Amino acid sequence: MLEKFIIGKIINTHGVKGELKIAPETDDIERFNKLKKVQLLHKGTVIEYKITSSRNMNKHVLLTLEGVDTLDKAEGLKGALLQILRADSVKLSKDTFFIGDLIGCEVFEMDGNRLGAIRDVIETGSNDVYDVVDEKGRSILIPALKSVVKEVDIENAKIKVELLAGLKEIYYED
Repeated sequence: MLEKFIIGKIINTHGVKGELKIAPETDDIERFNKLKKVQLLHKGTVIEYKITSSRNMNKHVLLTLEGVDTLDKAEGLKGALLQILRADSVKLSKDTFFIGDLIGCEVFEMDGNRLGAIRDVIETGSNDVYDVVDEKGRSILIPALKSVVKEVDIENAKIKVELLAGLKEIYYED
């Protein structure tokens, strides 16, 4: 399990008082409004900052960090990634998972047949789709539906699925 999550990237400054424009990497940008601190990964270093203000602007977030109070200081942080500790993350409801925890999980059919590992999670709006790649580099797209995904064990990085009719046949074609 990941202990830290990337939640956004500084893409620009806003105004002249050090406000930062963030491209969020989360499905709910309101989460930024609840954060008290954030770590910036920039040029090989990690520095923790206290968040002094947060507001939403369209699909972006405007953040002010303690000690970043000029345009010059803000400009120097462009490109930095924002991360938080797992302890500071939102609490997930039952049967929901952080994408970062799913990436790399081994995926098996209910009979134990290994399909591969999750390379990516595609967010479609209605349901997520797991992009699972086997040792030959073949990809299978598995819908993240309760009728398909039967067991998720994040601690052991294993997922069991029951493939939909026809999906297995397409996957195993050579």
